[in-house]
Amino acid sequence: MGSTLLVNLSYIVASILFIFGLKLLSHPETARRGNLLSAVGMLIAIVFTLFDQAIVDFKWIAIGIAIGGGVGALAATRVAMTSMPEMVALLNGFGGIASLLVGWAALGDGSMPGFTLLTIYLSILIGGVTFTGSLVAWGKLSERMPGRPIQFAGQKVVNSAILAAIVLCGVMFVVNPGASAWLYLAILLAVVLGVLAVIPIGGADMPVVISLLNSYSGLAACAAGFAINNNVLIVAGALVGASGIILTNIMCKAMNRSLSNVLFSGFGSVKQSAIAIEGEVKPLSASDAYSILEAAHTVALIPGYGMAVAQAQHTVKELQQLLENNGAEVIYGIHPVAGRMPGHMNVLLAEADVSYDLLLEMDAINPRMETVDVAIVIGANDVVNPAAREMEGSPIYGMPIINVDKARTVFVLKRSMASGFAGVDNPLFFKDNTRMIFGDAKETLSHLVREFGDS
Repeated sequence: MGSTLLVNLSYIVASILFIFGLKLLSHPETARRGNLLSAVGMLIAIVFTLFDQAIVDFKWIAIGIAIGGGVGALAATRVAMTSMPEMVALLNGFGGIASLLVGWAALGDGSMPGFTLLTIYLSILIGGVTFTGSLVAWGKLSERMPGRPIQFAGQKVVNSAILAAIVLCGVMFVVNPGASAWLYLAILLAVVLGVLAVIPIGGADMPVVISLLNSYSGLAACAAGFAINNNVLIVAGALVGASGIILTNIMCKAMNRSLSNVLFSGFGSVKQSAIAIEGEVKPLSASDAYSILEAAHTVALIPGYGMAVAQAQHTVKELQQLLENNGAEVIYGIHPVAGRMPGHMNVLLAEADVSYDLLLEMDAINPRMETVDVAIVIGANDVVNPAAREMEGSPIYGMPIINVDKARTVFVLKRSMASGFAGVDNPLFFKDNTRMIFGDAKETLSHLVREFGDS
């Protein structure tokens, strides 16, 4: 009795740490502390769960810790910042398959109340969808499979039929848990549905998908917590599920998508328009760009995935400091879905110790853009594409963007004229106030840094 009380008290402490940790994660300056608090909470939950000797074999626990800790440490130290989005997708998938296995293991002989059977079924179902859906997201983000939407005739009908079959399997499983065929069929349908739910979604919408799958992994964990009657797993899963849904809603608004549109995968079906974008590109050398920057009073830096690829965040910080020493005001414009996962640019710039006060969200920087002397777009494309504002036939029409084209001068740092991850051409490149600086973003920025250093 005393052991059970101690375990439950530890779960309360762990849950409090989870909540405070999640709160601290909302701000870059406190995010590391929040991550540490949450990790301590999870450690407390795990250690005190081991007091329940009836369900723990310490040999397998030790083996699991050694293998998981080793793989996690290796992945954390070797993953490049450009690969973080696909790693997050994989972690979501691992959470899903863990919930599936926990629910499956909790079934036993099936002699349990209907509510428990329902939670077991939900943990297996959501876990299976999350696992394969996350693998597809990983494949798209890592470019191991096409990033474009993959569709086939009757896709919505097939998905609807699978959903109906899953509901039927769930009813039959709860009514007759001894008939394992229904459960096996449900597992098969769940993993197939996970694939079919994500393949019609284009790579440019992956930030929304990642946050949604993160929510799914939390919901699966929450259901698994009910299945094994573990309070801390219920709390942790609910927190992850709720925060993931909130983040998904934020991402949807940033891309002009509705949440229901995301849930039913309708936003992957947008067709590329045949609108021709014509104009003359005006290339500029880094040396000529320096001459313009030297006279600028206000400079806005707009980072995108290209900055991550070039690993140019530290060079960006150097340029910022040199510009400030030259008397210019420097600000950053951060689009909610810049990069390939939520908060991608914030993480990169935080790594370079860029002050959070300089990072302005889209709604904060857009009113100031007309007063900006030079806007430097570093590898961003879709999030600064004025077609979203000007061309009704464009697939991204209506998507909120950072209005860099309204700055007095725009420098676009790109390797080529290739379209962005959404595959949509960008009329920004042909604007009268835009100058294209071709080449590796880090090399271009380093050239500008040297020019300022030599002056």
